[in-house]
Amino acid sequence: MQKRSAVRWAIIAMIAVATVINYIDRNALAVMWPEIAGEIGATKEDYALLVTIFMLFYAAGQFAFGRLFDRIGTRLGFAWSIGLWSISIALHATASSIASFSIFRAMLGVSEAGAWPGAVKANAEWFPPKERAFAQGIFNAGASIGAIVSAPLIAFLFLSLGWKGTFLLVGALGFIWVLPWLVIYRAGPDKHPWVNAAERALILDVPAKTAEDPEAEPAKAPSLKQMMSHRQSWGIVLARFFLDPIWWLFVSWLPIYLAETFSFDIKQIGIFAWVPFVGAMLGSLFGGWLSGRLIASGRSVDRARKWVITLGCVIMAPALLGAVLANDPTVAVLTIAAVLFGFQVAIGNIQTLPGDVFHGKSVGSLAGVGGMAAVAGTLITTWLVPVMTKVSYAPIFILVAALVPLCLVAIWFVTGRIEKVDVPSGRG
Repeated sequence: MQKRSAVRWAIIAMIAVATVINYIDRNALAVMWPEIAGEIGATKEDYALLVTIFMLFYAAGQFAFGRLFDRIGTRLGFAWSIGLWSISIALHATASSIASFSIFRAMLGVSEAGAWPGAVKANAEWFPPKERAFAQGIFNAGASIGAIVSAPLIAFLFLSLGWKGTFLLVGALGFIWVLPWLVIYRAGPDKHPWVNAAERALILDVPAKTAEDPEAEPAKAPSLKQMMSHRQSWGIVLARFFLDPIWWLFVSWLPIYLAETFSFDIKQIGIFAWVPFVGAMLGSLFGGWLSGRLIASGRSVDRARKWVITLGCVIMAPALLGAVLANDPTVAVLTIAAVLFGFQVAIGNIQTLPGDVFHGKSVGSLAGVGGMAAVAGTLITTWLVPVMTKVSYAPIFILVAALVPLCLVAIWFVTGRIEKVDVPSGRG
């Protein structure tokens, strides 16, 4: 029996590392904002404006890069995305006003967005259904690790280099990543020279003889209209719309929450702000492992995904309400860690659904549309934060807790059965 190679795991590990860099770059502004705001005379509303600009262009980037990945492939798509976002974050060092920060946050939003539809597409191409949620969990764990290391790392760099030097240094990380990526990701699983027949058969979920056939006709991508004619697509999009604002609330506002609620300075933010994302990392891995374990034990993909998503939501909602009562920073960050644990258990499985429903050549597009919906939901909460947090953050925590059951409605009652759907071939 031919031993399987493990190229797919090296690829998902590289994508996870890219996600670590992604989160270091995007979180740098939040961690250093108290100092930057004082220097340029900015307000909390100005920060909300920058978050909004980032998210608007992030939404556009989700759609644009989703289509781009489907057209030029995962290898070049990732190289373009991380190269552009590394330039964008380095340019932050030249900013001196809200206007210039807005331009560079827009550039960063468009380019960073490529990582998510690209990862979902790579996952669908390289992993069979029983491994897909765990692979997505590894990718999402990269986001959590990035959030874990970013606060103390950025705080340390800021104390050593100042905010401008910090932006320049973190901008160099992406260019270091690109070279090994181009070496490892030489082609897709059907043509990669390091993939043997045994691994190719596992990935493509076909007999080894068929997997070795280079003449096999790939499925054509459906058009956007054809994809959105299926209830599964709408369920996925709505689930992202309702659930993603919870993640972005803490990614964008946690340092400021700690500063305003507990009077933390940048050093104290660096000490505390990473703790909740340990919960997120563990949730990413656990949710992916549990879903794969259920499928391996004979559960259908439909039931495995839905029950694990439900478990994540059941953990998340009470923890959000618990955060309302936290009046000690240690209790607060541990409660938020439980929130993000449940979030990642759920979202990792939601993000696998495009690959469960459609074939590889359209997965990036549907993931991009889901990402746009996630941004739309996040924009609403972003502008509500300054309005609802004049006294405390309790009202916004209660609001996002109410979004959790709406996500479950989308998964259980809108999506229908999670299975491959047949669509006519289109021109995308």
